Amino acid sequence: MFTLVFPGQGSQQPGMGRFLFENFKIAQETFEEGSEALKQDMKKLCFEGSEADLALTENTQPALLLVSTATQRVLTKEFGVKAAAAAGHSIGEYAAMVAAGVTRFDESMRAVKTRGQAMQSAVPVGQGGMVAILGLEPDQVETLCNYVVKNSGVGPLSAANFNSPGQIVISGSQKAINWLKDNFKPEAIFAEAPKRAKLIPLTVSAPFHCEMMKPAEDKMREVLTAMKFETAAFPIIQNFHAKAETDGSILRENLIRQVSAPVRWTQSMEVLKGMGHSQVIECGAGKVLQGLLKKIDGDFFKVMTTTSIEDVKIIEEFLKATSH
Repeated sequence: MFTLVFPGQGSQQPGMGRFLFENFKIAQETFEEGSEALKQDMKKLCFEGSEADLALTENTQPALLLVSTATQRVLTKEFGVKAAAAAGHSIGEYAAMVAAGVTRFDESMRAVKTRGQAMQSAVPVGQGGMVAILGLEPDQVETLCNYVVKNSGVGPLSAANFNSPGQIVISGSQKAINWLKDNFKPEAIFAEAPKRAKLIPLTVSAPFHCEMMKPAEDKMREVLTAMKFETAAFPIIQNFHAKAETDGSILRENLIRQVSAPVRWTQSMEVLKGMGHSQVIECGAGKVLQGLLKKIDGDFFKVMTTTSIEDVKIIEEFLKATSH
């Protein structure tokens, strides 16, 4: 039994999913279904789209959901992979819902297209941003955000992604972020200055997972309330509170609230560890989550990725070796 984890924005790359399409009929059908749901040629977007095309939030989100779902269907239907649990990073949580039979794929494709548009339009371009902070503890990041808002006189600014120990992304007002960049002196903020604290500005089109996303949350409440949410076939550890859930109405509510709340990825993976699930497959584009899991607990988690036919063959060999 595996835990399936599904990547978020930043994992997209031109050509993603092509090897699945070329090798598996179920993947071809998934691409057709996804394109039909949006009346948009998703094969063209994923295989021929530029980095800039794929970086547009309203394109990124459905493209990632499509490739993650195609991957999961290949693993489940072609190779008999059984899931014990699932989790998804931000937009990846929608793929976890589809995998667990909570939501329908076609409806989810339309929902994430709307989510991308709503997140993009919630804040005018240039008014919000995100910064990765390396080397600080969660409570230090909270102190830092409060310090910036108080001393710059502008906000909001808060933790958006708890990605791994020592890697936390903050999100909020671009003015607050600019002030932080100009005035980042850990020794002036903390009683015990961290040795290697560092800021890395992120190239994002909006300040995701903070209170500035409230208009997007309102839009997703409208969209997701109109959708049917079934009981999950296996537990999904949710971003919103880092707890495993199976009840459809709870899954829906947390998925709605997730868009303006932090992604508690480190805490979610600690919960997964507590459940005893060490075998993990990253379903979809890239290897970002594999990297985060190594940092969270590289000794405990064994993560396989799905970015090439070679990756999929490794999973197939592993299944054969462990099925006897």
